[in-house]
Parts: sequence; structure tokens; C-alpha cells
Amino acid sequence: MKPSFFAAALVALLVAAELPAARAQVLRPATSQPVERARIRQGVRSGELTRPEAARLRAREANITATKQAALADGVVTPTERRVVRGEERRASRAIYRQKHDGQVR
Repeated sequence: MKPSFFAAALVALLVAAELPAARAQVLRPATSQPVERARIRQGVRSGELTRPEAARLRAREANITATKQAALADGVVTPTERRVVRGEERRASRAIYRQKHDGQVR
């Protein structure tokens, strides 16, 4: 009886030790959004982005933040939710590039 108790305790300890690491991996902070915000600010300062363009891009970034919060609401980010968020981030990054290089100036 004692060996099975110790084996069960060891398994429980290992599972408990891995759970926070797995959750931290799912909930790790995204590094792209602060970079994208900086790109928008730089575009406004340099005149590459007009104010309406910057406002639309900022709204898009806010939408990405809301999507991330919705994905985290239940505590688990599914692969589908992760794919949706990453797709939105890629499209937003391309939109920033296009708006900065479209020839319009402030």
C-alpha cells in the first residue's frame, strides 16, 4: 500500500509542477502589439501616416486586444483561437506597412 501511495503522490507532484508551465506558455504576452504601436507612432511623427489612417490602425490594434481577451476568457486558448489572433496580427502588420508606403503624406 505504501509504494502505491508514494507513486500516486509523485505523479500528482509532477502534474502540478507542469501545469503552471503549460499555462504560462499559452498565456505568454505577445510582443508584436507594442512593436506595431511604435510603428504607428513613428509613422505619424514622420508624416507617412495621416491622422485618419493612424486612427484606423489603432482601432485595428484595439480589436486584436479584444480578440485576445475573448480567447483568454475561459482560461484556455485553443489552436483555432491562436490561429485567428495570429492571422489578425499579420494582417494588421501588413496594413501598417501599406499605409506607411501608400504615398499619402500629412
